[in-house]
This record gives sequence, structure tokens and C-alpha cells, in this order.
Amino acid sequence: MPAGRVNAAEFIARLLPAPHETNLGGEPAHHLPVTVHADRVCPPSGHRIGRSDRYDSADILPFTRKAGLLLEPNGKPKPVPDHLTGEARERAERAVRHAAWIRREAHRRGLH
Repeated sequence: MPAGRVNAAEFIARLLPAPHETNLGGEPAHHLPVTVHADRVCPPSGHRIGRSDRYDSADILPFTRKAGLLLEPNGKPKPVPDHLTGEARERAERAVRHAAWIRREAHRRGLH
């Protein structure tokens, strides 16, 4: 009998253990990096994967993984794409700074 599909989201812990989740920004802070990730990978010219799908796939991740979407493996911020302008560019710059801080704090606290 073929195996059915399993929704991996059921097995991913989106929230970090207390008090880390709250100390890193809590539930309201989850929206910023996810929004910026979707903005970055879905340019105005379109993309074969929809923006809402990109948002949703990133939203299920914990802070530490969301931060990784905006940072290079060495922890340096990924450059802001040219298609982000005005408010979207400012939001991206703010999100990258927060992501770098989360990466440093997670490392300091032994979180992965």
C-alpha cells in the first residue's frame, strides 16, 4: 500500500521554548521577517510560486529559521534586492537588522 503524504508542518515547532520566544519579540515579531522574505523572493514581475505560498511556508518556521532566510550562512545580511523600494526597502532593512540580532542571541542562548 502506498504511503500517504505527511504534512511536515505538524512536526515543526514554530514557537521557541519560553522565555526565548517572548524575549526575541513574541508573536508580533514573526510577521516582519516572513513578509520581507515573501517580498524578496516574489518580485513585482511575478514568480512561479505565489507570494502567499512563500509567506505561508516561511511562517511555519521558528524565529531562528526565519532569521536564516534573511542572512547569509556566515550571519551577514543578504543584500536587499533592487526591486524593493520605499517602505518595502525600509522594512527589509529593519528585518535584516532584527534577523542578525536574533541569530546572535540564539547562538548566545544555545538555540538552533
